[in-house]
Amino acid sequence: MSGRRGVIACRFSCYGPFAARAYEHVAAAGLRHVEINVPTADEIDTTVAELRRYGLSASTMHGECDLSRPDVAERVAAQMPAFEALGCKLMFTSARMGELPAETAYERLRMAGEAAGEHGVTIALETHPDLATNADVVLQTMRAVNHPRIRVNFDTANIYFYNHDIDCVEQLRKVVQYVAAVHLKDTDGGYRHWHFPALGEGIVDFAGVFEVLKEADFDGPCTLEIEGIEGEEKTEQLVCERVAASVNHLRKLNRI
Repeated sequence: MSGRRGVIACRFSCYGPFAARAYEHVAAAGLRHVEINVPTADEIDTTVAELRRYGLSASTMHGECDLSRPDVAERVAAQMPAFEALGCKLMFTSARMGELPAETAYERLRMAGEAAGEHGVTIALETHPDLATNADVVLQTMRAVNHPRIRVNFDTANIYFYNHDIDCVEQLRKVVQYVAAVHLKDTDGGYRHWHFPALGEGIVDFAGVFEVLKEADFDGPCTLEIEGIEGEEKTEQLVCERVAASVNHLRKLNRI
């Protein structure tokens, strides 16, 4: 960030079943970047046109990196034409070791990183078990994989969801050198508690998060992710209001 506000984006999944409103609403909220799913070959032209229509760009795209498949590198490579067409350099993904031997999982991640790196793309692993559950696990994975195109997408709420007695800012500080992207998500802090409201309505210290990123000269995207609260009725008005409230919270923090 180094004196800059950096890229603030919005993940389309925030809108749930109302994704048709996402382009328009994100642009109206004053954002210029989004995180979308990797479009299929026959969706690329339409996606490019829609982004241009609303003055948006894809700062990250959610792609597949299934380590259970021996051909994971080839499947990552098959997604690269979409990254080139949209000018996107970051693949967000959730990868798991599962029942694989650790060395097999690490080697497949390295091969996936090679395939992405040939197109200038970096793969960012979500803060999920079992390869990026918390800072200690992230450090173990990053050091074992040891590939510059395999990095982390640090999720400010998942770090609480998957762990007990933990502090988001301190966890980020431990791994920030490996962080390529951030999901800005709030939470009530409960373990396995699905409670992800608008930014500023939970316990996450976003000012502290941005301070750590600034100290590290982080220049990747920070993406809004609002997954809602278990049991509630998700309406179009509710999801749009939460995105708007989250954007306003970031404005108060002088991030937009």
